[in-house]
Amino acid sequence: MSQPITIEDIYKLFEKTNEKFEQSRQEYDRRAAEAKAEADRRAAEAKAEADRRAAEAKAEADRWAAEADRRAAEADRRLAKLEKTVANTSRAVDSLTTRWGRFVEELVEPAVISLFRAKGIDVKETYSRARVKRQGIAMEIDILAVDETEVVLVECKSRLSKDDVNEFLEKLSRFKQAFPHYKNYQAYGAVAGIEIDEGVDRYAYKQGLFVIKPSGETVEIINDSGFEPKLW
Repeated sequence: MSQPITIEDIYKLFEKTNEKFEQSRQEYDRRAAEAKAEADRRAAEAKAEADRRAAEAKAEADRWAAEADRRAAEADRRLAKLEKTVANTSRAVDSLTTRWGRFVEELVEPAVISLFRAKGIDVKETYSRARVKRQGIAMEIDILAVDETEVVLVECKSRLSKDDVNEFLEKLSRFKQAFPHYKNYQAYGAVAGIEIDEGVDRYAYKQGLFVIKPSGETVEIINDSGFEPKLW
């Protein structure tokens, strides 16, 4: 026959159950703490890795930016040097072109009077680099040969091109406006060149211009006897 369960037996059972529950709770807390610690550790590692990669990325970006700045500065320096070289070259070319132009003028001017008298234009004096500024018009004539009723404008080039001829024709159209003193004169035009682009001499001839070319140590007018000069 079984013994009856006493209150003490129930109390002991409760204590035993409570002890097991406390042990389970402590184990749970321990495992939860370990899990949290592991999670914190992994989070810290992940953050450290992310920070490291971010720092590396920033350092790389800074390096590229610094390299880009360096290259831009180098490009600016080279561009400034190139611009200086171009400016110096342009000045040298302009100076050379000016000297060549004056050389042509000095070659042509002494022969102008005799050349045009031979063509029936009785000019008596010449002016080199005749310049004027009047009512918004600025004009320079390389050589101006004149008498009492006639005037010859001579454009001198080291190398005569079609564009040079066209620019001179435009200058001739405005000549009497720029130089009203000659408004009642018969004005003729002539172009002179040490070198003349192919076909340009014929083009100038057809425009009614005298064409002057080197001949030995002097120059000559190459227009034939059938040429009819244009009057401006």
